[in-house]
Order: sequence, then structure tokens, then C-alpha cells
Amino acid sequence: MTTPPLTFDARPLTDPVDPAAVRAFAAEVRARGTQGPAISTVIGIVIAVVVGLVLVPTVVTVILSLASFSDSPEAAAIPLLLIGLVLAAIGIMVWLGWRNGRDTRYRLNRFAQANGMSYEARVADPPLPGMIFSLGRSRLATDLVRGSTPRFVEFGNYQYTVQSGKNSTTYRWGYVAVKLDVPLPNIVLDAKGNNGFGSNLPASFQKEQRLSLEGDFDQHFTLYCPSGYERDALYLFTPDIMARFIDNAAQLDVEIVDDWLFLYTQRKVSTLDPATWAWLFGAVGALLTKFDQWARWRDERLLAESADAVASGVPVATDPALPFAPPVGLLTPPPGVAPQGRRLKRSGTWLPIVILIVFGAFWFWSRLN
Repeated sequence: MTTPPLTFDARPLTDPVDPAAVRAFAAEVRARGTQGPAISTVIGIVIAVVVGLVLVPTVVTVILSLASFSDSPEAAAIPLLLIGLVLAAIGIMVWLGWRNGRDTRYRLNRFAQANGMSYEARVADPPLPGMIFSLGRSRLATDLVRGSTPRFVEFGNYQYTVQSGKNSTTYRWGYVAVKLDVPLPNIVLDAKGNNGFGSNLPASFQKEQRLSLEGDFDQHFTLYCPSGYERDALYLFTPDIMARFIDNAAQLDVEIVDDWLFLYTQRKVSTLDPATWAWLFGAVGALLTKFDQWARWRDERLLAESADAVASGVPVATDPALPFAPPVGLLTPPPGVAPQGRRLKRSGTWLPIVILIVFGAFWFWSRLN
């Protein structure tokens, strides 16, 4: 039976807002010092300064020079009017973007409060272990909406910049982070429904770590788990859990790492669109009911490590309530993951090599001709 989605109040996302309340909220955020100017705002200001100090005086000087040699100064002044209109349009667009951003933050804050959650405008370099959070530079999470019951969940938008020579590219993601009860092996579900010519994930993994599951799960996801952890992945992804992922998260990439589960998408997660929130709340709500059974998983390799430690004479803790009991961990492994299961092994990409080969072949062919 399908679990109904978590109910939530979406009215703050679309209801009219009081401009005075929006201004008061913006002032409160500034007073807390938790929000600096947005990157888009900084870029807009820089562009406006460059246009105002460099481009406009240059263009005006050129037009006035042309007008001095023209028989009709009035006709020569027409470009000045057009430039003024363009600058006014740019100013209005920048102002509207700034105001809309301020309104969005206010609405998301009210939405979070109405649903027993909290809101934070931005967090630089968020300390999360997911694959997207360790890439590039200028890492920034924005519009974070967090809940703590029945377990911690964070919805946010994220971006980072990758430098390649003189060029740089900014990548943007939406994510949902769910706190788990115990650390689990690093498992990735690459959703096939959101791929293009290949995987849209920012990392690639060795093919030997692919695991095929029963039913039609492989039609929706490519599952990667650390070598030797195939049986553990089958324990975690029982048929009922696989059905939940297919029904509710088939368009989302999934990563389990340490004691976190991440859902990734290349669109905004924290938005004013009620349909997006309904989709995400439904997906998370359907999965939450199954995470309790994951809390019972234990890594048997830690049991072997404890036994090896005892055999080698390394001190191992014992249960103080049972002084004659064997060392703690020899009967039941503690929560945790052995080192070989904590991270998937990455694979390199062949694209740079292919480009280099094609370029070399073209250069060699041109030299022969």
C-alpha cells in the first residue's frame, strides 16, 4: 500500500505578502549577519558600475563628437535617448530581481514556519558528505528549509564553480538531505529518467561496483555499491523499498554516504512552486517509513576486526555491567562501516583522452598535408 504524502501548508508560497513585513524580515536577516548580498546581486552591481563608469561616458563622447560634425544635432541625439531607455530598462530589471529575491526568502521563511520547520537564507561551503559538496570552489547552499521530525531533513539549492583554464562553469543542483540512524555503505542510485546521453552525476564509478537487482528496478536506476557489499545492498534494498524508490524518486539521483541519504536533481528544490514541494514531500514521506529497518543493519566486517584486535592483544572495551562477558563487539558489530565500504571507487573519464587523441590526429594530418 502506498503511503500518503506528508501534508503541508503551501499557502505562504502564493499568498499576497505585506511589503512592510518583507522589509522587516530583510532587516532582521541583515541584523543577524546571516545573509550577505547574493552572488547575482554582486554581479549585477559590478556590471552596473562598469557600464556607468566606462561604457556610458565612452558612448556619450562618441555620439557628441559625431553630433558636432552633423547637420542635424537633434537626429544625433536620438542614440542618447535610446541608451537612456536601455539603461533604465536594465535598472528596472535589476531592481525587480532584487525585490523578487527578497520576497522569495520571506515567503520561504513563512512556509517553513507554517509547517514546523526552519529557514536559512544561505550557508557557504556546507559540511555535507555528498558527492556534489566537495567539488569546485565558491560552494554555496541557499534557501535551506529544515525539519527535525520525525527525523532531520534539509531541502536546499546548491551551486559550485569549476575552473578550467581561463574559463569557469557554475553548476547548480537541488538536494534533499535526510539524516539516517546509523552509517551505511556508500551506495549510489543513478536515475535513468534524468540522464541525457550519459549519466548526469558529477562523478563516475568503476563498473565492477554495479549491482543488478530483481524486478524492473534496473530499468529505473543503476545501483553502485562497494565491492564485497552486494549482500548488504540486497539487505537494504528489499522489494518493498525498491518499489518506494521507483514510485516516488525515479527522477531523482540518490546517494547514501555515512549516516546521510541525499536526493539530487538539477532543478531548484527550494522554490515557490507548491507542486515541487508536494512531489518532494511525497517522496521523502514514502521513504521515511522504511528507514527504521535500515537502522538494524550492521557491518559484519567490524565484528571480524574486533576479533582480530583481541587475537593480536589490542585492548578492547568490555561491558562494565557484565565483567565476565566477552569484549563488546564480538557478538554484535557496533554501528559503522568498515573502511572498504565507506566510499565507492571512482573511475576516470575518457573524454579528455579522446579529445587529445582527436586533436593529435588532426595536427598530424595537417602536417602531412
